[in-house]
Amino acid sequence: MTATVVTLFLFALLAAGAPVSFALAISGAAGLMWVGGFDAVLGILGTMPHETAKVYEFMTIPMFILMAEFVLRSGIADDLFRAASAWCGRIAGGLGMATALAGAGFGAICGSSTAAAATLSSTSLPAMLKHGYEPRMASGVVAISGTLAMLIPPSIAMVLYGLLAGANIGKLLVAGIVPGIMVMLTIILTTYFLAKQDPTRAPLSEAVPLRERLRLLRLVGPMLILLGAVTLSIYTGFVTPTEASAVGAFFAAVLYFWRARRTRAEVHAIVARSTRTSCMLAIILFGAHVFSTFIALTQTTQGIIAWVGGLPVERWMIILVLVFIYIVLGCFMDQAAILVLTTPIVVPLVVSLGYSPIWWGVIVIVTAELGLVTPPLGLNVFVVSKYSKRPVHDVFMGVLPHVVTHLIAIGILLLLPVLSLWLPDRM
Repeated sequence: MTATVVTLFLFALLAAGAPVSFALAISGAAGLMWVGGFDAVLGILGTMPHETAKVYEFMTIPMFILMAEFVLRSGIADDLFRAASAWCGRIAGGLGMATALAGAGFGAICGSSTAAAATLSSTSLPAMLKHGYEPRMASGVVAISGTLAMLIPPSIAMVLYGLLAGANIGKLLVAGIVPGIMVMLTIILTTYFLAKQDPTRAPLSEAVPLRERLRLLRLVGPMLILLGAVTLSIYTGFVTPTEASAVGAFFAAVLYFWRARRTRAEVHAIVARSTRTSCMLAIILFGAHVFSTFIALTQTTQGIIAWVGGLPVERWMIILVLVFIYIVLGCFMDQAAILVLTTPIVVPLVVSLGYSPIWWGVIVIVTAELGLVTPPLGLNVFVVSKYSKRPVHDVFMGVLPHVVTHLIAIGILLLLPVLSLWLPDRM
């Protein structure tokens, strides 16, 4: 009863427009006051901020954010798309495929889906429209390609899930590699099918000489080295994810300064943005810990696990229901909010059913990607619409075929957990 009332209070705060971090902290504190009194609230609020901030793995987030800011400002996204389009331009839907490849490459060194969508909107989208691509198809490819940043390491969403679930962050990051490649290939195949179905949607580009294609590959070489240094160092166990994030931020800064002369004001702005974003995530984690402490004291999770364990249904049916709930939540809530609200409760339930929290983390992130391109929230769609000056409805229609194939990809990952677990099991 207590947990139900406090949870309804939480959703009332969210519906009233309160930031998710403060909604979690306020409702959690109210619940602690209810079950433990004023002293319990003072005890938790007096220690929880320090306990949240001192977690060593949390440093992974500001370092990856700083790395993303340096890469975002270095202009590497332009070279990524130019190189990919030079190699794919003569294939049906080639520029759309190049967008997916650039989205995967940029996501691998950015980690922010909205930043990836905004960058691709200003680079690949004008190029596709210039070559006569159907605006709906072009904007849909850009919107869905931006979601790859949530899955392919380094993924801030994966780190956030790991901190909330108490899962191994290194294994989580590595677990996203194969599913990330699979989702990227899904986007490429969908684009190819749409282009073959109606060639007028995606005219072929002019041929690029081999020498020029090789030159463009050399331009993106430093980015590939940066990506390899971060991911391979985590996979081999040479460094921890936190240390790898620091190394990645350092080399991203080197790449940023190497590509052009920079001003002190621009560098200050990059550091300031990274700091603000990191502080925002730290406050969200604090609020999540306050609320999850209340949930733990009321033994709500144990009650849910016991109730679900007594249901006369197969465990895979419960997983399907959870996936459906995540898809629905993604239509109305921000992905970070979904992770914060659900992870402390759902992960123990999934583990009690005998599933891996690493595999479930991949499923949650891939499912959350859909929320970035489905109405009514669809943040990536609104970003692409703003940059492309296209109606939001057109972008939603353009991304619809990718939503269908994305659901098929989720089904494959549900049926074949080995796709997510093979690499991390061999670390």
